[in-house]
Amino acid sequence: MKRKILTRAWYILLGLVIILSCSGIQAAEASPDSPLFEIEVYPADHRLLVFKEGQKWKEYHVAVGNPSTPTPVGEYMIIYKGKNWGRAFGPRWLGLNVPWGIYGIHGTNKPYSIGQHLSHGCIRMHNRDVLELYDMVPVHTKVTIYGHVLGDTNHELRDLAQGDVGSDVQLIQFRLKSAGYYNGICNGKFRADTAEALRRFQRDHHLLQNGVVSNKVYEVLGLLE
Repeated sequence: MKRKILTRAWYILLGLVIILSCSGIQAAEASPDSPLFEIEVYPADHRLLVFKEGQKWKEYHVAVGNPSTPTPVGEYMIIYKGKNWGRAFGPRWLGLNVPWGIYGIHGTNKPYSIGQHLSHGCIRMHNRDVLELYDMVPVHTKVTIYGHVLGDTNHELRDLAQGDVGSDVQLIQFRLKSAGYYNGICNGKFRADTAEALRRFQRDHHLLQNGVVSNKVYEVLGLLE
């Protein structure tokens, strides 16, 4: 029987559990000066929605991460707003508090990418749209990015090794921590401590001790059925 990744709804829930449970990571909370607006992003549909006082206010077409560098799933916050970071980022940048790297909502000098999975994980908008969004929402606005924690399930799961970052790395850390192999912070950064924990897990489960998360590791960790 063909292996299947566990259900999308379960992973959306697990993604929020990871953010709330892992040491050093907290779900974003809107501050008192930004109660009016919230942002929701649906990478599979290339849509960014803005809600004002709980009602849909704006909708934008966006570009998102490709399968090898997916847009991070979870609940975050806009922590920085900047102008003119460079042509590749368009006229405006809204930075998110993703713990394993620099991710944001920004413009682009590649408008043909809008509506596709072509970024390195950031959310690209048409320049006219990001100008509007920048003026609309304040710092501390909550941004919820929906989707599968392990990325687009129409593609093979990517092998993970030291140096990789992302929601999938964070999920592996969470599983290893729950199993008693990992004692570090679940920050989505595949560093030496994660690799060592993984090798111990591989040793105890009679797997190749190479510190690489393969399909077999996903399976033994219970992430494939």
